[in-house]
Amino acid sequence: MGGASSHADAGEVHPALLRSRCAGDSRGFVVAKTAWVVAGAAAIALAGVVFLTRPARGSIHPDPRPGISAAKILPDFAIPRNPGARDAYAAARRAPATLDGVYCHCDCSKHVGHRSLLTCFESDHGAFCDICMGEAMLASQMAARGQSLLDIRAAIDRQFGT
Repeated sequence: MGGASSHADAGEVHPALLRSRCAGDSRGFVVAKTAWVVAGAAAIALAGVVFLTRPARGSIHPDPRPGISAAKILPDFAIPRNPGARDAYAAARRAPATLDGVYCHCDCSKHVGHRSLLTCFESDHGAFCDICMGEAMLASQMAARGQSLLDIRAAIDRQFGT
């Protein structure tokens, strides 16, 4: 059906054509194969660089709202009696503007609809989550030392980011 007719005699193929496809021929197959290996290695290296330099999953920090206060944080009598909870809620009260500008790495923004780390302490959620409590303690301590929000975010991403 159309195309070239097949020949029974394979001896009519030019020897130079056969040689250029041999694995040992440095002018043909090996050069082409090496180029593909180099291109593949470069693609893998590029993928590694992209993966390693991307921000931590979900670490898009919210902008702190102007005039935010600790008014909505649970009062002491309403905080569940879990280890570390009272200290974490106190830390949130000391630095509400900082916590409002920090993403919570427990991913509660996706599961519970929280806006920021501060939101975790407006309910009992923060008392039951070691990530929320740890982030609040670190953010409050760094804010008390006068560190910038960018430095606080970076430290939280390093310690709690995934």
